[in-house]
Amino acid sequence: MRLRHTLLLMTQDTDLDTLIRRRIRGLRVARGWSLDTLAARCYLSASTLSRIETGHRRIALDQLVPIARALGTTLDDLIESADEEDVVIRPEPDHARGRTTWLLSREGALNGVTVAKMRITPDPSTETDELGVHPGREWFTVLSGTALLRLGERRILVQAGQAASFSTMVPHAIHAHGRPVEIVTIFDHDGERAHLGAGDDGVSRP
Repeated sequence: MRLRHTLLLMTQDTDLDTLIRRRIRGLRVARGWSLDTLAARCYLSASTLSRIETGHRRIALDQLVPIARALGTTLDDLIESADEEDVVIRPEPDHARGRTTWLLSREGALNGVTVAKMRITPDPSTETDELGVHPGREWFTVLSGTALLRLGERRILVQAGQAASFSTMVPHAIHAHGRPVEIVTIFDHDGERAHLGAGDDGVSRP
């Protein structure tokens, strides 16, 4: 239904038609492909692709399908209206013991990763908590303050402007050192479940 509705709009909405042409060209150029290269991959002639990109040829569905496949995207993504989604994310704070979290990505985000901002306040009692372990990798960067990363037996200070990346199969936890610290962190699916699904006591559990 969505595809049929969008294709109907394409016959009426020149802005959407222009957007689709720009997407095709943008994806091709981003891959460093010439018209000949894309043409060979989607079994169209280079002259046909050129006319599609420049607006001198009407876009047909039977052309969009192989073009989308060749560019490594889907037909729905290629013809999606630019006005369908609110681009602004308005995170709500989630408070746990000594930690406030704002989710900066939507559910089902690209590649299954979750982006979050965290403000962690110093709490000596949390530094004896059990360290979390789960599959995957984690990355974070410090916006302000200093983060204390417990990584196995190591205690690593990460200053503002620095970042850390590590295997989450190593027991780990992040604390504030001396004063509150703000970080932006990226979790994979397992990391989101372990850290953002922590219990009321604040201990991350796989």
